[in-house]
Amino acid sequence: MKIMLAPDSFKGSLSSMEVIGILEDAALRVFGKQISFVRLPIADGGEGTLDAILYAAEGEKKEVLVSDPLGRRIKAAYGKCMHDGKCTGIIEMAQASGLPLLTEAERDPLLTSTYGTGELIRAALDDGIRDFILGIGGSATNDGGTGALQALGMHFHEAGGSVLPSGMGGGSLSRIASIDKGPFDPRIAKSRFTVMCDVKNPLTGPSGATFVYGPQKGAGPETLKILEAGMLHYASLLNRTAGRDLAGIPGTGAAGGLGAALAAFFGAVLKPGIDILLDVVNFEQLLEGVDLVVTGEGRMDHQTASYGKAPAGIASRCAARGIPVVAVAGSIGAEPFPFESSGIASIMPAVSRPMALTDALAEAKCLLSDAGERMFRFIKLGSRIKYERIARAGQDREGTS
Repeated sequence: MKIMLAPDSFKGSLSSMEVIGILEDAALRVFGKQISFVRLPIADGGEGTLDAILYAAEGEKKEVLVSDPLGRRIKAAYGKCMHDGKCTGIIEMAQASGLPLLTEAERDPLLTSTYGTGELIRAALDDGIRDFILGIGGSATNDGGTGALQALGMHFHEAGGSVLPSGMGGGSLSRIASIDKGPFDPRIAKSRFTVMCDVKNPLTGPSGATFVYGPQKGAGPETLKILEAGMLHYASLLNRTAGRDLAGIPGTGAAGGLGAALAAFFGAVLKPGIDILLDVVNFEQLLEGVDLVVTGEGRMDHQTASYGKAPAGIASRCAARGIPVVAVAGSIGAEPFPFESSGIASIMPAVSRPMALTDALAEAKCLLSDAGERMFRFIKLGSRIKYERIARAGQDREGTS
């Protein structure tokens, strides 16, 4: 039997590669050496996207110094791999502007900036790259992408004409009187940008960047009001400067409004993250000879299917080839899971008893190992039942001939 192991990370506990290693060991305990594996770490634009793509596409990682969300100098990386016959740059904004780079006490979207993400893009441009895939999940920012634009040469002026400081953060959006795109890096216009973006949120409003994602980035009720007022002001300037209405473009609210900046000035195409990843790694080719695909993520519920998250995207591709898909998950939702519409045959939860989240995270490896073994034992039993029925049917035919 040939099994593809293609899980997303279990956020807060296990990376995608750690999940793969645990499931592989569980499968070997059940099936022995009669089994082979295709290992495919999965990410859909957030933390881990760079490593997932480079692992499967056999790409190269380049380390550079950039600014973190609060302007401190840190090491981050971008990637290079071949895709569609071109050298493609992989930018994971979480490397430079991600929430995991800050402690809870440091989270403040009034101050955090995407400047480091712009520096990553600039470094890749200096390396000769003109074809880009950007993963924009997991941001710590709500600056409308102004920091990234500043890192690439754009200027934002106050009412008096002075240029606002680089990496100014979401709290300064209301101070912008005009946007000067004249000094913007001319190489951007000669490049292609595809953005891994799974959210459909607009830039502003109740379902926009600020109110939906601001709280997890450290914004309280009063801060949310300040940020939204600034974002409304910034949105009108963006529309005027870009010469287009961005309000109707799904995903402009992604990454605290970086999606809007990418749509306005980079000519970016926003697509579901899992579809981009599966295309880059030649997923259909990897499926050759595979009998079963095991996917999963930290929590699976109806949103997994309805929002096209990674496990559902994988199941959709496998359905076209008639390859069954099962999943493991840290936990599953209370509501019925849409198995038929999702293409996922079954889900094995890792949590085996009532427990606090902190305990589940602390025991994640043991819980997942046990869940993996239970799942593979069921699969082995199903295979045995199938072959025994075939054998009995053959004997019955011989007895009646």
